[in-house]
Amino acid sequence: MNFLPEFFAVAAIHLLAVMSPGPDFVLISRNSLVYSRKVGVFSAVGLGLGILVHVTYSFIGIGLIISKSIILFSIIKYLGAGYLIYVGYKCIRTKPSVEKIALKQEQKELSPIKAIRMGFLTNALNPKATLFFLALFTQIISPTTPKFIQVLYGLEMSLMTFAWFTFVSVVLSNHRIKSRFVPLQHYFERFFGATLVALGIKVALSTPGK
Repeated sequence: MNFLPEFFAVAAIHLLAVMSPGPDFVLISRNSLVYSRKVGVFSAVGLGLGILVHVTYSFIGIGLIISKSIILFSIIKYLGAGYLIYVGYKCIRTKPSVEKIALKQEQKELSPIKAIRMGFLTNALNPKATLFFLALFTQIISPTTPKFIQVLYGLEMSLMTFAWFTFVSVVLSNHRIKSRFVPLQHYFERFFGATLVALGIKVALSTPGK
């Protein structure tokens, strides 16, 4: 059986989902502009690894259980919402630019591990991603598709997620863009923070059917 049509369908649908605005995009934008390209790329690594979590439980059927269990879905939902609100709150409480200059020696860039962890948790705890992958594995991917082919689909989606957000990070961390961002960094970081808090609240209010 030729699996290329199915593969391209899965790849196209997933790419459109990845490119749509959401917590992942806000996180990469914030980390690339506030910190550096390196932090943005490592955050993208975390997002790609988070995709593998969704792929794994969808692959073994746990995704269906989660979608049908109010308790399990709620646990994931509130953990994800709480994490987004926590990160957003930290962004909102950042010091103004003048104070940042005075505290320059105290500032430290996020370590690769912290950046990866931030990206991983942002993606893995997103209940919307849970439902997206459940729909993908039940509606788009045929039950007759061999498991090793489904594994390849999952790896492709993980790599595509990493590639797309690495591209976003490279663009946003461009010197010309960052030089214009620096004078307004405090306001942008607060904007990113408010956006993450709003997304967290939206996640907390979401239901499996919405």
